[in-house]
Amino acid sequence: MSTRKLILTALVCGLAIMLAGGVKLFQTANNDKKIEILAVGQEAVLGDMTVSVKAIEQGAQGTIVTVQMMGVDGADANEGWRLLTGATVLQPTKQVSAKTVSCATLSINVAVSCDVVFAPTTGRVTVAYLRSGLQRQWAR
Repeated sequence: MSTRKLILTALVCGLAIMLAGGVKLFQTANNDKKIEILAVGQEAVLGDMTVSVKAIEQGAQGTIVTVQMMGVDGADANEGWRLLTGATVLQPTKQVSAKTVSCATLSINVAVSCDVVFAPTTGRVTVAYLRSGLQRQWAR
């Protein structure tokens, strides 16, 4: 293949890539996807689980999130919870104190209320729950 044909092929490929990038940029610019932030106390259904955040308490010992859950027999109530603070995503800690109700397993018929404990935080926090490829968020 001659040099001219290679250069022409490279230019055609470059133009195709630029065109595809422009189309993707246009699609992204017109995406009006909104994230719904639920208020503390509101209930959400994610797949087969019904959950709600009842309270968020920030302190020097940790951030305690009181949750209520129902829907899957034997599911771990700590699984799926995240705390978003600033640019950091925190996982629940294993810390349990005398003033918290530890989360155990869930029931399909009875709502379980317990405390999910995170590391101490300051400022505004958002609590997120992930299940079945879905996510809901709560903030006060």
